[in-house]
Formats: sequence, C-alpha cells, structure tokens
Amino acid sequence: MFRFENPIYLYLLILIPMLVMIRWAMLKNRKKRLQKFGDTNLLEEMMPSVSKNRRLIKFWLLMAALALVIIMLARPQMGSKISNETRNGIEAIIALDISNSMRAEDVVPSRLDKSKMLIENMVDNFTNDKVGLVVFAGDAFIQLPITSDYVSAKMFMQNTTPSLIASQGTNISEAIRIASVSFTKAENIGRAIIIITDGEDHEGGAEEAAAAAKKKGINVFVLGVGSTKGALIPDGQGGFIKDNTGTEVVSSLNESMCKQIAEAGGGGYIHVDNTNVAQEKLNAALTKLQKGEIDSVIYSEFDEQFRAVAIIVLILLIVEICIMESRNPLLKNIKLFKSKNKTKED
Repeated sequence: MFRFENPIYLYLLILIPMLVMIRWAMLKNRKKRLQKFGDTNLLEEMMPSVSKNRRLIKFWLLMAALALVIIMLARPQMGSKISNETRNGIEAIIALDISNSMRAEDVVPSRLDKSKMLIENMVDNFTNDKVGLVVFAGDAFIQLPITSDYVSAKMFMQNTTPSLIASQGTNISEAIRIASVSFTKAENIGRAIIIITDGEDHEGGAEEAAAAAKKKGINVFVLGVGSTKGALIPDGQGGFIKDNTGTEVVSSLNESMCKQIAEAGGGGYIHVDNTNVAQEKLNAALTKLQKGEIDSVIYSEFDEQFRAVAIIVLILLIVEICIMESRNPLLKNIKLFKSKNKTKED
C-alpha cells in the first residue's frame, strides 16, 4: 500500500504552474524589449551562442526537482508488512448525499462540509470496526469499499464533491441497495447503513429498500442535514442556483421523509445542526450494535521512500548544472575544424 504521511504538503505543488506562468510572462516581456533593438531574427543571428532550448531544458529540470522535493516533504511511504488480525467490531457503510442541494449553508460551513466533519469524527472513534463509503445523488456508486484503513477512508471522504455525479436528485433507495450488498460475509456482527442527506428531490422506494435491509439484519440510520426553513444553494461563482424560470432555488430539509426511512430501517433519525448533538447521538447508537469478529488486513510497517526521491532530485540538479545556457564552445570548434578540413580537401 502506498501513502503519504504528510499529504498536506502536496498542496505546495500549485507552485509549479505558478512558476511556469511567471516564466512565460518574463519571456514575453523579454521578447518585447528585444524587439526595440531590431528584428528578432537578425538579433538571433548576431548571438549564435545563445540557446533557447538549453534554457528551457534547465527550467523544466528545476521544476521537476522542485516537484519531487515537495513530494519528499509529504513523506511517501510503502506498506512493507501485512498482517491479518481478528478484531471485535461493527461494520458501517456511510451513504453520503452529494447532490447540489448539499451545498446550502443553513448548516455551517455547508451541509456537505458539515457531513464530512461528522464522518471524520465518527471514524476517529472507530478502533476495531470497518467502514465503507457510498455516494449518491440522482445515481449512486461505491466510493470506498468497506475497509479498516481509516486513513484512506478519510482521504476518500475529503475528495468527495457534487461533481462526482452528473445526474441530480436524491436516489436514496439505490444508495441503500448498493450499501446492503457491500458488507463482508462475516456472521454475528452488527451492521449499519448511515444515510446522510437533506432528503430533497426524493425519488421514492427508499422506505422499501430500508425495510429490506432491516430483514437482512442491517440497521438503517438517517442523518438529516439542514433546516426545514430552507436556504439558497450557492452556485460556486458568487451567486445562487436558479431554476428554469430564473428564480433562485430554496432547498429545505425533508425531515418527515428522513424519519420514515429510519423507522422502516429499524435504526433511528438524527437531525444534524450546528451543534455536536448529532455526533454524540450517532456514536451512542453505533456503540449499542452487536460487535463480532472481523478479519482485517493491516499494514503494520511502512518504509520511507524519500531516499529514492532524493536521489532522483540530486541527479536532476547535477544534470541541470552540467547543461550550459549557451552552446558548448568545444563543439563549435570541432565543427569549424571539420569545415576547414573539408575546404582543404576541395
């Protein structure tokens, strides 16, 4: 398994395109200044030792070295030792609504971001449990198969955005169906599907799907995010989403529907607001589930890979230093020597 111990440093990679843009602007400005002295083609003939390609190669070598240094700071690691362990815990699959209505900000910072924080806190409380992630809007799919790797679970969750699913809507029934078949085959273990949604644009069939999951011994919990008063949905460009008539769309929490699904699924309904009450209620509910034996594949040791990256960086810097910005005069003399010999022969 490959991972980064400090992935926050990877955000520094944004420096690369910034530096490329700065270099492009500098070259463009340099070209304008040279044009004041005369025709650029004539100037190039007057400076035969100048090489554009060499400067370009040196620049990209430095950019590659910088990118690898940033990767070194993030501490790339490779799992080197795998152990199979048997633990007592539960299995929980989170079904997260990522429809556009989850962008509404009646819960701070937004319905979706609040849901992500809630999931992260829930995973932090897990010890011997397994967790999976299903995302849904008008359609649903597995974002993360059930696992005991909590680091990967939180990473996948943070990268979840409404853009992952093009079709809009709230297809809770499909999310429950996919989640129901995504558990392991372990016996005598507590299982839960945790649906986090605002329930808007509900497409039907969710109660039947929740009841079917209950028959399989799966508890279906529903966390309703937002307020029943409703809120506008940001469009990501400083405005708000509008309908076909140009009217701004107001999204409201469909709390009654959420309660009906939770009741059919034998779990419970929890309202998510700006407090931590929902977190406490969810943790308490999951604690009551029966804990069974879970076989987990654990990467117990990780080897640092920064040494290999450091060697590549060193090689790139040595090559960059060895490449001269101007054409090599030794090669130029060899060329002249050959041309003189050719003249004498003639």
